[in-house]
Amino acid sequence: MINRVLEQSIENDFGKGKIIVLMGARQVGKTTLFDKITKGKEDVLALNCDNYDTRATLENRTTTELRQLIGNHKMLFIDEAQKVKNIGLTLKMIADLKLPVQVLVTGSASFVLADEINEPATGRLIEHHMYPLSFGELVQHTSQMEEHRLLEQRMLYGTYPEVVTNPSDARSILTNLSNNYLYRDLLEYKGVKKPDVLQKLVRALALQIGSEVSYNELSRLIGIDKETVESYIDLLEKCYVIFRLSAYSRNLRTEIKRGRKIYFYDNGIRNALISNFAPLELRNDAGALWENMMVSERVKRNAYCKSYAQIFFWRTLQQQEIDLVEEKDGRLTAFEFKWGNKKARMPRVFAETYPDAEFQIISPENYMEFVS
Repeated sequence: MINRVLEQSIENDFGKGKIIVLMGARQVGKTTLFDKITKGKEDVLALNCDNYDTRATLENRTTTELRQLIGNHKMLFIDEAQKVKNIGLTLKMIADLKLPVQVLVTGSASFVLADEINEPATGRLIEHHMYPLSFGELVQHTSQMEEHRLLEQRMLYGTYPEVVTNPSDARSILTNLSNNYLYRDLLEYKGVKKPDVLQKLVRALALQIGSEVSYNELSRLIGIDKETVESYIDLLEKCYVIFRLSAYSRNLRTEIKRGRKIYFYDNGIRNALISNFAPLELRNDAGALWENMMVSERVKRNAYCKSYAQIFFWRTLQQQEIDLVEEKDGRLTAFEFKWGNKKARMPRVFAETYPDAEFQIISPENYMEFVS
């Protein structure tokens, strides 16, 4: 089993009187992690809410009924909690009982959990977010040398746990994931009325990774209004399929202020959506794949390190740009991602406007520290 960074962080939160919620996309390993954490521990009550009867034991219960359900168990594990109606209220009631039980909860769609948990259970939760396997986790499982050898494999097929452990079946696994799991939570959500439009939108986004996207252009391309495009993109982000970067702007009138770039959390999912797993030497999007992988790995790294850095991209009206700008404690670091042997310098306007900013080129020769 590949050890997950979150395991220790979650166990460090035990005994704080809070419900621990683990959120993330389907198939990233949430249930596996909690199974490992609870294995061997005494008095564990595990409830899988994929089961209708299990959901019924948690819905519309009084505090007395919940107290009787938990009994003397020391740990309560609720899997796929977003399937339980009014789960937020149920968790609030459990927390308010102040029983000597550690509650662990998983959910695959943060937009459902956010609506139903955060409002009723404010102040009673500790949230963790799980992503596909990170470079740091893979290095701990294999080695830096091995992961560098597998770099092209990771760029093409991504790092979902099942893909990593079954590389010979990577393409079929990813095709199944993208066809059967990617949209499941979204299509169960009442706000998604046009699944065919959603699929067209995701494919269009997959073809634009690393580029600034325009909601107006996407609207015209797909044939839906701009508001629907923005709404669906928001849902895709909350379902851990994609994430957005905003434009960095502080001083210059010529800086782009309202732009956004969209990246995928996993390269393999992105490539499955466009049905392209061709080798890098045969592709014209190798640079975009490299950028997507590095930005997504930085997101994982910052989350797992509990870094409070904010990340952006930067561009001016004159098309001067920087791939990634990270701001932490008032300091700026600018990053350019180069797959080939291309050289780059910090744009003069950026250097003059932000003279204290650092600048780094991230290439296959030096990326390990950036993502570890």
